[in-house]
Amino acid sequence: MTYVYIIASLVLGAVIGFFVHRFVVADKISRSRESAQQLLEDATRQAETTKKEMLLEAKDEIFHMKAEAEEEVKERRKELAAMENRLIQREESLERRAESLDKREHQLSSAQGQIQKREKDLELAIAEEKQRLEALAGMTTEEARAVLLERIKQDVTHDAAALIRETEARAREEAERKARNIIGIAIQRVAADHTAESTVSVVHIPSDDLKGRIIGREGRNIRAFEQLTGINLIIDDTPEAVILSSFDPVRREIGRITLESLIADGRIHPARIEEMYNKATALVEQQIREAGESAAFDTGIPNLHADLIRTLGRLKFRSSYGQNVLKHSLEVAYLSGVMASELGVDAKLATRAGLLHDIGKAIDHEIEGPHAVIGADLARRLGESKEVLHCIEAHHGDVEPTTVEAVIVQAADAISAARPGARRETLESYIKRLEKLEALAESHKGVEKSYAMQAGREIRVMVKPEDISDADSVVLARDIAKQIEEELQYPGQIKVMVIRESRAIEYAK
Repeated sequence: MTYVYIIASLVLGAVIGFFVHRFVVADKISRSRESAQQLLEDATRQAETTKKEMLLEAKDEIFHMKAEAEEEVKERRKELAAMENRLIQREESLERRAESLDKREHQLSSAQGQIQKREKDLELAIAEEKQRLEALAGMTTEEARAVLLERIKQDVTHDAAALIRETEARAREEAERKARNIIGIAIQRVAADHTAESTVSVVHIPSDDLKGRIIGREGRNIRAFEQLTGINLIIDDTPEAVILSSFDPVRREIGRITLESLIADGRIHPARIEEMYNKATALVEQQIREAGESAAFDTGIPNLHADLIRTLGRLKFRSSYGQNVLKHSLEVAYLSGVMASELGVDAKLATRAGLLHDIGKAIDHEIEGPHAVIGADLARRLGESKEVLHCIEAHHGDVEPTTVEAVIVQAADAISAARPGARRETLESYIKRLEKLEALAESHKGVEKSYAMQAGREIRVMVKPEDISDADSVVLARDIAKQIEEELQYPGQIKVMVIRESRAIEYAK
């Protein structure tokens, strides 16, 4: 019975719960439907309201646009009416002018007829007067014209000759004044310093103890240095200084750099001397290239050939009568440019030709002939223009100058050389004598290099050991000395030293 009651209770509870749940859920669903219906009605009313507002705004906008369009149409109509009035006024004005022109044309036609009648009357009067004058003068018109023209010609010829003489004199005075003015302006604008070239360089050393190390055991270091560089190393009682002497400034500069490098390094022996010499040679070559590039940049000359730049840099170590050739070339370039600008000709061409005019002096010791011709040939091979070549050839009168620029370069060269203190004759003659001495020694077979030492009182000749034997060295020294006596003029005596050196080199691997 207990189980029956329990089961009945459970069934009754389930039935009650089912009905209770059904009524509660149905109530919630009913309320939800009512709420959704209310929201839908509100949204519909709001949409209607929004639609009405947008329609009203659109109608207002259309009304405003219509009003503006009507206003614009009114303005356009006013403008068209005004333009129409102006056109009518202009048309009336043109009609009045046309009537006036017609009247004037009629008046001109009438005046032209009167003028033609008067011209005929004048021609008749002139013919009558001409006949009377011919009768009174006893000659025809052509005869009178010939006499008059002859008298006028004589008077004009005399006056013209006097005027020509006066004009030529005035032009000559004016040309001289302008030439002096142009040269004065050029010299004032280009104020260059001049320093005389020297044949010695002084190298300062930290202490006199280094002099013994520079000389080396039994003089091997100084001997190796002089043979390698070709300059004379003077070590005397001068405190903390060693003197390098050579007429060739390139050799002297290489020797100076070599010696300073050896002093800074502290290791002085023949192998180290040769190593430092090679480095100094490379450094001087770099300086030569930089000097050429700097000269081209300073004068504003573009597109120079690389070989021309290098040859131009070599002029830094060349001198002419004591004047540095590169500085002289720069000064001539500046002077030429200034004078060309004052005369109104091609200043760039004159500047370029002025810079290159002495380019042949960098190689005149290697090629026979005047440096102007040598320089022109070099510039021609390296692509310079005909105008520049003519300026180079003509700057010393080897070729007659035919252009204004060539005359300007010639004048600038003379101005630069004529500055007080710019040149010295003695140094140039001395250098030429030493160069000739070296060339004479090198003309013999088997000679590798030769160096003039001791201010030209000694010539050291290095020979090729495979071509010249010890016995041949003695004969070669005698032959060179005899040739010097026959061909050169020199004070005192010249010592000829022939050096034959054999080297055996091997590497431990």
